[in-house]
Amino acid sequence: MLKNVPKIISPNLLKVICEMGHSDEIVIADGNFPSESIGKNAIVIRLDGHGVSDVLSAIIKYFPLDQYVDQPVGLMKTLDNSVPVIWKEYEEILKSEPTENYSKGFEEIERFEFYERAKNAYAIIATGEKALYANIIIKKGTC
Repeated sequence: MLKNVPKIISPNLLKVICEMGHSDEIVIADGNFPSESIGKNAIVIRLDGHGVSDVLSAIIKYFPLDQYVDQPVGLMKTLDNSVPVIWKEYEEILKSEPTENYSKGFEEIERFEFYERAKNAYAIIATGEKALYANIIIKKGTC
């Protein structure tokens, strides 16, 4: 047993974030995201009882963001270009942690482009998040 690891981080999730290398991406998906069909070539981790914000908040403490790209955090862009309320939560989470490269904000990724990018992710975390357009991609950096 390990100490001080949040309960939301399952053994499988901890293993995955440890295995990931520089520039690998992980998707934290809302409950509507087609995690299983998009993630045929990725590791799919089910955290159905949790929301995206809770998962992001838990793993960002251990997950360095890629410092060699302009925007290591990507969000699924809405069809009407509105800004979902949950994005503000993400911003607050990222600003509250000592993230190395969040200062340039989010990359907004068109829905189908997001799906294509997610197909190449190292892993997809399928949550039970009910908010729409709550999907986020984070790119791993170095320590």
